[in-house]
Amino acid sequence: MSAATAAQDHPRGAVAVSVEDVSRVFGGSGGAVTALDQVDLTVAAGEFVSLIGPSGCGKSTLLRLVADLDRPTSGSISVFGRTPEQARLAHDYGIAFQQAGLLPWRTVRANVELPLALHGVGKGGRRERAGHLLDLVGLADFGDHFPDQLSGGMQQRVAIARAIAEEPSLLLMDEPFGALDEMTRERLQVELVRLCAQTRAAVVFVTHSIPEAVFLSDRVVVMSARPGRIQEVVDIGLGRGTEREEGLREDTSYFESVTRVREALHGGSGAGATVRGAELR
Repeated sequence: MSAATAAQDHPRGAVAVSVEDVSRVFGGSGGAVTALDQVDLTVAAGEFVSLIGPSGCGKSTLLRLVADLDRPTSGSISVFGRTPEQARLAHDYGIAFQQAGLLPWRTVRANVELPLALHGVGKGGRRERAGHLLDLVGLADFGDHFPDQLSGGMQQRVAIARAIAEEPSLLLMDEPFGALDEMTRERLQVELVRLCAQTRAAVVFVTHSIPEAVFLSDRVVVMSARPGRIQEVVDIGLGRGTEREEGLREDTSYFESVTRVREALHGGSGAGATVRGAELR
């Protein structure tokens, strides 16, 4: 299902991801470890939601459960009304991780074409789609280069192009900019906002950066230390798509939102904190 199709099939307010009473317990010789405890979360079609919290709070575990890379110990998850496995088989989502994970022996274009080739798209269709995506991420002149000829930021743009090659209705992103320098990271954040506006895909984004979460998101989900629970959900409300340009970082409302998320992450001081989107005044 493409993001464009998803936008047609799922009206505003439709559910992209539903997580209901999900727990994940890992066993081992040292005893059981509860990574997630009774988590409930809903992500609407076309919505950008970031997960933030201390290391080990279960952010990446939750993303992996949605992606069908792991299974919950209890509770249920659905992606556009399907099980995670069904969604994976239907190519409903794309994934991008902190490391670009490009195949070094394949050109940039061939890396982007890979998921299309694996799912039977013809050579002409693959080349046309890859060309469009490379243009979209500003790498149209680098299709014949190899990954080791690109900077880290450029490699990550290739990875994002590959993740959206099949026009998924959902993007799952686990700290994709975490290893980049600050200038490159901010530039790619702007590009990601633009891409999401064009594709209309829903996004679940894991990050440790409060400013990044605020700049990108419609809502920021603040998680507690292990066992991971949703501690607070902060509505951001800074506009969408092209409204979130570089200048937003200098806006008073941006700094206020950063403060609200920081207070939620550190337990809140009352003023300016939001609980489930309702301001406390």
